[in-house]
Amino acid sequence: MSARTPSPSPLEPRPPAPTGADRRGPFRPARLVSLRDRKSGREAAHGFRLVDVVAVAIASILVLRAVGQQSVFELSVGRALPVVVAALIAGRLLRSFGAYRFGRRERLVVHLLTVLGAVAVGAAVGAVLAWLVGRDAAPSDVLVAWALPVAGVLVVLHAGWWTIVRHWRREGRLTPNIVIVGATSHAEQIVRDALAERDVNVLGIFDDRLARSPQDVAGVPVLGDVAALVSHRMTPSVDLIVIAVDPTARARVKQVMDRLSVLPNDVALVVDDDGAGRDEAIRRLADAPLSPLDVVADPGRRAFAKRVQDVVISGVALVLLAPVFALIAVAVRLDSPGPVFFRQRRHGFNNEEIVVWKFRTMRVEATDHRAVRQVTADDDRVTRVGRILRTTSLDELPQLLNVFGGTMSLVGPRPHAIGMRTGEEESSGLVGDYARRHRIKPGMTGWAAIKGSRGPLHSAEDVRRRVSLDVHYIDHQSFWLDAWIMLMTVPSVLGDREAIR
Repeated sequence: MSARTPSPSPLEPRPPAPTGADRRGPFRPARLVSLRDRKSGREAAHGFRLVDVVAVAIASILVLRAVGQQSVFELSVGRALPVVVAALIAGRLLRSFGAYRFGRRERLVVHLLTVLGAVAVGAAVGAVLAWLVGRDAAPSDVLVAWALPVAGVLVVLHAGWWTIVRHWRREGRLTPNIVIVGATSHAEQIVRDALAERDVNVLGIFDDRLARSPQDVAGVPVLGDVAALVSHRMTPSVDLIVIAVDPTARARVKQVMDRLSVLPNDVALVVDDDGAGRDEAIRRLADAPLSPLDVVADPGRRAFAKRVQDVVISGVALVLLAPVFALIAVAVRLDSPGPVFFRQRRHGFNNEEIVVWKFRTMRVEATDHRAVRQVTADDDRVTRVGRILRTTSLDELPQLLNVFGGTMSLVGPRPHAIGMRTGEEESSGLVGDYARRHRIKPGMTGWAAIKGSRGPLHSAEDVRRRVSLDVHYIDHQSFWLDAWIMLMTVPSVLGDREAIR
């Protein structure tokens, strides 16, 4: 049933299933953008602000040199101080005025006026300070000369930032995706509100009572039951799962929550008849296309800093280690026939499937892409060179390409193969908190690695310990913790003679 056809009541029997494009619904974009890509777009606010800070600093230095006809270090405090204060005030006001949020309905003219206002106020404060300091810092020749070029630079930059954000929004990189559990009247209201505002994508509806659910709700298709949601290919692109089940049905809500606990996605629950929990969660998603800069312990800022750290270090490492890559590649080819690299699909951020690179350490005919059989001591599948590479963890070096490309980080939970098994069971089903390790990008090394939890997992206890260490890292992640883990990785790996790798 298409979006133009009246939708049956959620209580009506389920009609025959339509096929093809009719199942896409009114919101489904032509191309699903992963949550990882959308988060990187939202974190761009920190990059924009960093460029602004550098540009204002350079412009201020040039102005001071031009006005003073001397180097910046020779300028008097009376002349330099008002300009410095004006720049700091302008920068703080840009942040306070929300100039890095780029709201969905913000017009370019209004945004640029906000930028000019921040510079004007900064210049005015600097002028007052110059007057208080004394005649050595005349505001007419310093602050006006500072304000004009700085305003021009910021206007050009922010016009560019605004254009970039609009382009990302058209591509769907900033539009939140949600799915709804429960084909109920709450779900219908969510869909109708979303249709009116077009601020979120409702990708689909899932209902654990599929036999009694309609084919669609207000044009959004019912795609299956909760089990279908857990394994659906769109799940890595979902920002929020909204449970629209009657909250008074506690047993049913608990059952749904338990089944969704295997996913790393955020979940919101309709907590009353007015849909308060639902509306607040969706509003926060829709109204914050870019990460706010003024939140205590802002996760966007931490993620941006972590990404800068990853790009810089992995880029330098790839250049410096190029000769090592070449030597290992030659050794792998001479040791056994087959490709130099081994590629394996693994779980990434938010359960996204990523392709992880390694140097090949097994015979080609014995390669295990799904880690059904984990490596054991004296494993006959491992080649002679492969055994050396595994012992020293040099087989992991190509993952620097994953880090540089953004699918992995230098530090984080190790990425596990999709469908990896521990004994006869899939590893992800052995621990309730397993999904939490996918709330951050996987890493080349991590807290678990330096604590001895590396390589294969041969028992449920191994899985529990690995997950516990990974969750500890996620809860305490910081720049200094990452630096400590990277510092300790080499001695931890080389000093552990018991681990099977």
